[in-house]
Amino acid sequence: MAQKTVALSINASWNIVNFRTGLIKDLQRQGYRVVALAPVDSYSPKLQALGVDHIPIPMDSKGVSPIRDLILLGRYWRVLRRLRPDVFLGYTAKPNIYGSLAAHSLGIAVINNVSGLGTAFIRDDLLTRIVTGLYRLAFRRSATVFFQNEEDFDMFLAAGMVTPAQARLLPGSGVDLERFSPAAAPGEASAFRFLLIARLLWFKGIGEYAEAARLIRRQGRDARFQLLGFLDPDNPNGVPKDQVLGWVKEGIVDYLGESDDVRPFIAEADCVVLPSYREGMPRTLLEASAMGKPLIATDVAGCRQLVEHDLNGFLCAPRDAGSLAEAMLDMLRLSPARREEMGQAARAKAESQFDERIAIGLYQEAIAAALGSGTRRSADFSESDRARSA
Repeated sequence: MAQKTVALSINASWNIVNFRTGLIKDLQRQGYRVVALAPVDSYSPKLQALGVDHIPIPMDSKGVSPIRDLILLGRYWRVLRRLRPDVFLGYTAKPNIYGSLAAHSLGIAVINNVSGLGTAFIRDDLLTRIVTGLYRLAFRRSATVFFQNEEDFDMFLAAGMVTPAQARLLPGSGVDLERFSPAAAPGEASAFRFLLIARLLWFKGIGEYAEAARLIRRQGRDARFQLLGFLDPDNPNGVPKDQVLGWVKEGIVDYLGESDDVRPFIAEADCVVLPSYREGMPRTLLEASAMGKPLIATDVAGCRQLVEHDLNGFLCAPRDAGSLAEAMLDMLRLSPARREEMGQAARAKAESQFDERIAIGLYQEAIAAALGSGTRRSADFSESDRARSA
């Protein structure tokens, strides 16, 4: 029997390496050949180390140019026509839309993952309506469309972008509970450490975090406000480097740069914070939960699925530095024993709801159903097409 191929496409190689390694290894154990369609970045060589074939596919992941998007659609069509995978797995907006449209036109089974909606759905304007129409068209023939929180799930159903037969909930990308496990608490003598891990984008609440730190420092509280994540100067929503350095010079934020391994930073933190405007299922909060840390996050889609107010952390209002500062002060006022209870509750929630094996099992079911659903062309027809495209 010929080896089956799964093509997986995301808007960055680093995303595949950091968030999909568990799924890739499981697919390989099942005998699938895994091919990654993603732009080239510093993580691309790590795909080869995972045993993944990488086909570079340039894309303007944040741009809104119709011409560039049509060019991207053409790139996907040519690559998929040559590759002829058995299943196409799409993640992030442009692979989900243009990769899916190309795959559908070639009779390739498609499984999508709506991991977050980005700025197009944070506001409500013409771009939102255009993107809504594109999603509706791209997902029309998909075998399964996964969502990482109930609110995105309900919104896509209500807008007719997916059908009830297609839509399924997924516990994010899940978290490896062995790799991310509770570590020893930081030393008693050190100042209380808040930690925000994210790409340095304004809609992640970076500005609110800095302002909340400023408000708390004015009260003379002994706390440090750490920021870990990479600068994204090409992103129109990116926080400028000069702004970050200004906060550091002012003495309100400690910028830790970026890291391939966030575990040591989470281990040393007392509380992990994410004041995002909207999320799918934030990986940083999943990892912090698994490591038994109390959390602070905004009361928005994605975050409130992970943070239960006053159980494993605190929720605050989005885009509101004052509300965030008050939640952080509430955390500072807790006894060490109460914070330890919150961390234990966070770990328990990760174990019961967000184990990576749950997400992988759902993907196994979806792939098996897609290959047997008839959305894929017959083997004979595919082989003749493969011969013509060689």
